[in-house]
Amino acid sequence: MRLQSDRLQFRVYTDEDFDFLWSLLADPEIVRYIGKGETRDRSKALEFLYWIYRSYKETPGRGLLLLIRKEDGKKIGHAGLVTQTIEGREELEIGYWVAKEYWGQGYAKEAAAALQCYGLQQLGKKRFISLIQENNMASQKVAEHIGMTIEKEISLHGKNVYIYAVEEEKRDGISGIGNRKIDIK
Repeated sequence: MRLQSDRLQFRVYTDEDFDFLWSLLADPEIVRYIGKGETRDRSKALEFLYWIYRSYKETPGRGLLLLIRKEDGKKIGHAGLVTQTIEGREELEIGYWVAKEYWGQGYAKEAAAALQCYGLQQLGKKRFISLIQENNMASQKVAEHIGMTIEKEISLHGKNVYIYAVEEEKRDGISGIGNRKIDIK
C-alpha cells in the first residue's frame, strides 16, 4: 500500500529501512513516550521490524508505514493504523513517530490526518484512538488537531496514558477530515 499527503509519502517497511528504524528506536528522546519508554538494541529493533512485517500480513491495510518527505526523499519517521486491545475491546490506533530533526514542522499532524482519512475512506472505520502518555503534550496536540478528545485515562506499561478518541458521527461540528484529499495506490 502507498499513501500520500501534501508533503509526505507513506510506504511499507523493507529490510533496507532497518538502520533508520533502529535510529528511531535507539533515541531516548523519541521513545520516552512510547510503551515503557525504553530504547532498543539492534536485536530488539530487529524484533520490532518483524512485528511490523507480521502486522502487514495479519491486518492488511494496517500497520506502521515509513514516512518519506516528498521534497527530498528523506525518511522522517513512521505512522500507521495499528490494532490495539484496550480493556477487552479492539480499537484502531493512529500512531506516529517523527525523527527529532523534523519535530515542530507539522509532519505528525499531516500524517495523522491522512491516516484518519484512509481509515474512513478505505477501511470504512468511524472510530479511532491514540494512546498518549500524560506528559506528551506534542502528541496530544496532534490528536486534538484531528478532532480527538480525551475519553479516559488508563495505566499501560506502568505509565498513565490518555485514550484520545474520535468517532466520525460525534465530531461536534468538526468536519472535513473524511473529505480531505489523499492519494492511495
